[in-house]
Amino acid sequence: MISRFVVVPAVPTETDSMRKGSRFYCPTAPVGFNLYDNHGKLRLTTTYQAREEAESECQRVNLEGYEATI
Repeated sequence: MISRFVVVPAVPTETDSMRKGSRFYCPTAPVGFNLYDNHGKLRLTTTYQAREEAESECQRVNLEGYEATI
């Protein structure tokens, strides 16, 4: 059985662009991890810096959802 919520890497955000010769570079900022809702097919907006923190929150919300169905 697939869990409703899972941990996924967050989408990196572009910080600024810099030019080097004829090329432009857009460095990205490391943003951590998000929770993904498999039922709603969307990412939750809260971002966690550490994977362990995201995993514990993921377990908590999955347990809440499981207890609500019982």
